Amino acid sequence: MKDVLGYLMGRIQDGPVHMTLIDPDKAPRQIASELAGAAQRAGSGAIMVGGSTGLTQEGLDDCIKGVRDSFDGPIILFPPAASALSPLADALYFMSLLNSRDPRFIVGEQMKGSRIVKKMGLEPIPLGYLIIEPGMAVGKVGMADPVMHGELDTAVSYALCAQYLGMKLLYLEAGSGAPEPVKAEMVGAIRSESDITVVAGGGIRKPEQARALVAAGADIIVTGTLVEDETEVESVLGDIITAMNDGWGERD
Repeated sequence: MKDVLGYLMGRIQDGPVHMTLIDPDKAPRQIASELAGAAQRAGSGAIMVGGSTGLTQEGLDDCIKGVRDSFDGPIILFPPAASALSPLADALYFMSLLNSRDPRFIVGEQMKGSRIVKKMGLEPIPLGYLIIEPGMAVGKVGMADPVMHGELDTAVSYALCAQYLGMKLLYLEAGSGAPEPVKAEMVGAIRSESDITVVAGGGIRKPEQARALVAAGADIIVTGTLVEDETEVESVLGDIITAMNDGWGERD
């Protein structure tokens, strides 16, 4: 698919977008195909592939092939490093971990991967990646100083920073398997003071959580651990997406 960012922004004009995150380390081709098919039927707007460290090229490509077997929408790479890229995807989040203490995660890996991205013909989607407490494994690996739930001014400042640097999306990440997601209050504060498109992920397991985040201003909701842990993936995702649409109707 060409112009994935344009596709996403077009969809957001009409309502929130749900994305399913699939970890190649846990989903070889057949499992990836089954998860992607369930996501397609539930109404997921895109599939994100990535999240693990130490991925092999073969495993990454195999997972993407499985997604392609069953999903008609865009496949977006969510790479932990410059080495986790594949020409089989449509786009990637060209992201900067804004609150990392290590320049490698702010711009270093991005510099290493930039020419690879060009050579592979992947569409780069500029994204600010912000770790919110507790941060879980991604916060530790990324050497982040997580934004605490009550630090609304800090979150807004990061959002404006990302916006002014030209990033198109801001990803608020509580971490895979987080006991709770980012607070709706933080999303609302960012929405009230910035114009950047907000993505929320990590710890979103219940429809009411997704509904509250969208009502507060989140445009995109990402679920990953949820699809790994559930057997009735299509039904669970369907409930999340229905709640997201309800939350959209509650916006000011």
